[in-house]
Amino acid sequence: MNAEVMEHSMRLRQMGADVQVINSKMCFVVFPLEEFDVAYCYNVNKKGKYFLERIKPYPLALREFDKEQDAIDIIEIDLEQFKNAVKSHNIEAFIEINKRLNETLMKFEDLFLYYNVPKEETNFILERLDQIDDEIKKTKETATRVYFKKNPEHL
Repeated sequence: MNAEVMEHSMRLRQMGADVQVINSKMCFVVFPLEEFDVAYCYNVNKKGKYFLERIKPYPLALREFDKEQDAIDIIEIDLEQFKNAVKSHNIEAFIEINKRLNETLMKFEDLFLYYNVPKEETNFILERLDQIDDEIKKTKETATRVYFKKNPEHL
């Protein structure tokens, strides 16, 4: 494994990268719920901070934490929220929307990296994103809040 890491590091350096190989702890965590699994991955980065991602039911980078316990606390809250959301009659649609948003993000990245996209098209896409953002804000105002232990971070 060490030889393989060295080979990859050398190749990346030849491409112009600054490569720092660290020995790190990585944890994969899976909670089976009735309808689906909720899975996370967190690791220690070169700054000694814990980077947490949700992997299932849809991928989402959550954030970076100073202490492992802080990451675990967020996992606990997130899992509690999913257990509550499973009771919703909309859970399948909610997960499908998140998966499609993620797929759209990847498609847009491909579009941006592989094609010279006209400014009119990027403006059109931005307008549609504004419409989705407005709809989310409107829905927040009319929906009943069901979780109160932590405030939303992005609404």
